Amino acid sequence: MDDRIREHATVLVDWSARVEAGDNVVLSVGPDAHELAVAVAERLGERGANLLATYSSGEITRAYLRAHDAQDREFSEDPSHERALLEETDVYLSLGGGRNTSATADVPGDVRSGYRRARSEIREARYDTRWVSTAHPTRALAQQADMAYAEYRDFAYDAILRDWESLADEMARMKELLDDGSAVRLVSEGTDLTMRIDGRTAVNSAASVAYDSHNLPSGEVFTAPAGTEGEVTFDVPMTLRGETVRNVRLEFADGDVVDYDADQGASVIGDILDADDGARRLGELGIGMNRGIDRYTDNILFDEKMGDTVHLALGRAYDACLPADESGNDSAVHVDMITDVSENSRLEIDGEVVQQNGRFRWEGDSDAE
Repeated sequence: MDDRIREHATVLVDWSARVEAGDNVVLSVGPDAHELAVAVAERLGERGANLLATYSSGEITRAYLRAHDAQDREFSEDPSHERALLEETDVYLSLGGGRNTSATADVPGDVRSGYRRARSEIREARYDTRWVSTAHPTRALAQQADMAYAEYRDFAYDAILRDWESLADEMARMKELLDDGSAVRLVSEGTDLTMRIDGRTAVNSAASVAYDSHNLPSGEVFTAPAGTEGEVTFDVPMTLRGETVRNVRLEFADGDVVDYDADQGASVIGDILDADDGARRLGELGIGMNRGIDRYTDNILFDEKMGDTVHLALGRAYDACLPADESGNDSAVHVDMITDVSENSRLEIDGEVVQQNGRFRWEGDSDAE
């Protein structure tokens, strides 16, 4: 076993999920994440946690959803056996590692949306655990990134095996600016968007539940915007629901998407926006700060954390960003899309430029004043 796999497992169990003796842990394992699952299981055993491993496959999901759709049945709401499992779970670890990144591409959008809507309580029960999602570098992910397998593994571990404490200290600067701010304006080619952030709490997403962060790798600061006005272009190509989307354009008024288009995949965007009322509003503004990620790989887990990027998510807002008396935007979806801010761009907070052409004002070569 590559030593980096055991390092990955240690970071996941110790730093990210903060697993303790006696914790009930559900380990969801993708088809090609076997080696990482073995290393995680070993680490959980050393910790004295209680392990239940489950199998997660896009092909299984596809078979179930298409067959269910063929019978023209409604999905049962929040099946009790799965909800009961999660209600007794302390830690939920998801190890991505499928064999086909487009395994569910031919599942109709309305079927996907119906399935997600019917599982709202199950989703909330999982969010109530110390949940963390990560990915084992697989050949399918390397192929999707257009990289050789060995090259992709090096890339993935550069992003995952970071000095997370040092990065957390750097990202704390951006968190403080967002926490103290009232409005964010993002300007770049095809984008001039203003979002309210007053009363929100930004998350310093340093790959640990101790920071309200649930991804490994991570390396972003995010908050829950409101009152969005203007237009935005997402110029980073990506795969959504098994289909490629390119140059997505959204127009907002009074917080809602009022118009949309895309050079490719516009129908996918339409399906997402039609999922429910909350899908037409933003649930997240995220600023990528992980410079260990230096290229796009068509994998949102990595791409949204990349330095020189900003991402916005349609749909659900995370409770960690919201005041205790506010529920925020509610939706069955949370779909991230990315814009490149490395050139001809600026990010303002209350009229003050804090990032210009991808560089933050505290970085030595920054143009932001």
